[in-house]
Amino acid sequence: MALSNSAPNLIVTGGAGFIGSNLTLALQEQFPNTRLAVIDDFRSGNFKNLTGYRGDFVAQNLATLDWREQFGDPAAAGFDAIFHLASITDTALHDQFVQVHDNVESFRRLLNFVRPTKTRVIYASSASTYGAVTHASAESNGAAPANVYSFSKVIMDNIATREAKENPDWIIIGLRYFNVYGPREAHKGVPASMVYHLAQQMKAGQRPRIFKHGEQKRDFVYVKDVVEGSIRALDAQTSGIYNLGTGEARSFNELVDVLNKCLSTDFRPDYIDNPHAHYQNFTQADLTNARSALGYEPRFPLEEGVRDYLQWLYPDVT
Repeated sequence: MALSNSAPNLIVTGGAGFIGSNLTLALQEQFPNTRLAVIDDFRSGNFKNLTGYRGDFVAQNLATLDWREQFGDPAAAGFDAIFHLASITDTALHDQFVQVHDNVESFRRLLNFVRPTKTRVIYASSASTYGAVTHASAESNGAAPANVYSFSKVIMDNIATREAKENPDWIIIGLRYFNVYGPREAHKGVPASMVYHLAQQMKAGQRPRIFKHGEQKRDFVYVKDVVEGSIRALDAQTSGIYNLGTGEARSFNELVDVLNKCLSTDFRPDYIDNPHAHYQNFTQADLTNARSALGYEPRFPLEEGVRDYLQWLYPDVT
């Protein structure tokens, strides 16, 4: 399929969630005549994220969804692509069976449904699959999942890689989202981004609480960039797994500085002990492959992304 198809038939799973809702609304805007359906069970989504949405909505748990019963024969359904963003995203959920079963089996059911039609599948992997690193992560790096959520994403990558190898004419694309922040994440609560939580603290007149001594670094990527990269995957010519980040690692202290500038505040960080035994102290995306295969080029460095986000969060902020 090409983006020149002005009326694509698309599904977004997890479309009421943070990245999913931003993607759904962007697809609706980019393809005004698109036929869109969102599938979500609201475990990590909220209907308010889809204000202005004009498509169909299927409230189902993807780990048990019978795709054929819901949509009929895949050839007759005529889907051009399926964006699979649904998963249990709370990394604090430590029930290994539930996390792996729901994330992996949801993906397997989807692939089984579209295997006869070789419908393009674009799914959310995760930068957390790289584990503890000290330099930029390339897709060829080995997986080192530190929690069961990351493990479930590694298994999804394994399945996708095998399917693509066995079916060269079937395009399956995994997107390793780095540390995404932006509009429509507040409903997530604790798992929402650092950018959101620190901004909320500072807006309330409190010192931002970060782990000692703020030198940890993250590839903070604005949701508008990962949405654009995701949509670009509609035109990718081959299967693959690609990083979506900014390509820059910025420290927690730098993030506080950026927030201070945007909020016209002057808070010093309140340094606290890190209670997490397994913690990614560094993330940075190597974007070489995403640039060449997807034509992906992030447009929002941290300063620009935070400014745009805060204008959305707090319309009174200039």
